[in-house]
Amino acid sequence: MERMHGTTIVAVRRDGVTAIAGDGQVTLGQTIMKTSAVKVRRLEQGDGILVGFAGAVADALTLLEKFEGALSGAKGNLPRAAIETAKLWRTDRVLRSLEAMLVLADRDHLLLLSGNGEVLNPDEPVIAVGSGGPYALAAAKALLRYSSLSAPQIAEQAIRIAGEIDLYTSGQATSVLSVGGGS
Repeated sequence: MERMHGTTIVAVRRDGVTAIAGDGQVTLGQTIMKTSAVKVRRLEQGDGILVGFAGAVADALTLLEKFEGALSGAKGNLPRAAIETAKLWRTDRVLRSLEAMLVLADRDHLLLLSGNGEVLNPDEPVIAVGSGGPYALAAAKALLRYSSLSAPQIAEQAIRIAGEIDLYTSGQATSVLSVGGGS
């Protein structure tokens, strides 16, 4: 059975603005099945919480639903909701088999929530996941260090650069959302 690849997500924080971008390519084997999948969202609850997901769509949406429940219980506190979701993900037999990752962001935090029960807060204000994640991460780190681009510009350019290297990344951001600053 051919493996499905989909979506590169990158999140960057600079100068009080956090941006998250995702490309929309979904590939089955060597065939591009879709180029416009939107896997970046702004949540209604909390104070400007952005989320991007990579992996199996149904799994990611299930995880996102659990996260939103935890966010409600944590009164919008992003780190606490992420930890509660990770605990649930680790201990629930059904949830443990989900194949997805969430990138969670607000004005002050960038977090990666993985199926291993990890909640990762990176040393630098940049996270990337998905098929082109390593390339987008490298590009975003370089742009963050050596350019004056804004957070949304860095996120969009990192997707573009990842697409030049990774076969499963289109190089076109289908969505770039930001929070903080004047957004």
